[in-house]
Amino acid sequence: MMTIQNRYEFVYLFDVSNGNPNGDPDAGNMPRLDPESSKGLVTDVCLKRKIRNFIELTDEKTPGYKIYVKEKSILNLQHEEAYKALGIEHVSKKLPKDTTKADEITLWMCKHFFDIRAFGAVMTTEVNCGQVRGPVQLAFAKSIDPIIPLEISITRMAVTTEKEAEEQAGGNRTMGRKHIVPYGLYRAHGFISAKLAKKTGFSETDLEKLWQALALMFEHDRSAARGEMAARKLVVFKHSDALGNVPAHALFERVKVERINGENDTPASSFSDYKISIDKTDLKDVTVEERF
Repeated sequence: MMTIQNRYEFVYLFDVSNGNPNGDPDAGNMPRLDPESSKGLVTDVCLKRKIRNFIELTDEKTPGYKIYVKEKSILNLQHEEAYKALGIEHVSKKLPKDTTKADEITLWMCKHFFDIRAFGAVMTTEVNCGQVRGPVQLAFAKSIDPIIPLEISITRMAVTTEKEAEEQAGGNRTMGRKHIVPYGLYRAHGFISAKLAKKTGFSETDLEKLWQALALMFEHDRSAARGEMAARKLVVFKHSDALGNVPAHALFERVKVERINGENDTPASSFSDYKISIDKTDLKDVTVEERF
């Protein structure tokens, strides 16, 4: 399949209600927070994880759409698949000295794993498959306004042992904690390089699957911890060629999220508190598409 021929940038807006979009393990799994502004954060790694999960869910058996980084995946075993398929014997921690064979191994991994084609990977483990820089990159998502994380107490009804049942016979129940954000609208920026896509084989079909994942990934990631999360807006800027025509920051500035209910820099309560506008004027070599 032909790789993408154009550079892209995109603005992605999603929100959370009564959930924890991305817990911080260094802070007792509280929602990630920028301490200076009190605005919420969601890491690029978290967003990529949801994209990977969606692709695995929808295209697990489709050739070329395996997922490289997934739960309990043993990376060396996946690397061995490339060597076996190409009939090459691996040397511990080293790529073949023949650069053609070394490139074949890396390209085989790109061809068979969607997330390597999209995000790249460092595959220099015991069974070395090289490394590749992916064309799709995401920045941290940040909430438009400050958030107020809440810590909610929860009780446990069931018990594990008879002894525990006796200890709780008086009505005392094990207490737990749950962290939530009452409401937050988050904004993330994304970048897609056609030049890097040529090196991994990231195609137009892959691009469509990426857009689909961004639209639907929260619908298949429901859990008690996540609350209600929803994709709200995806604005895609497509350049006329591979190098691009306008700096990314100038395009991002054209997407404005304005507060229309309540005061700026105070926690919002719903998506209806905001108005989204896009300046599409004077863009000669860049097209703007609102995917949703």
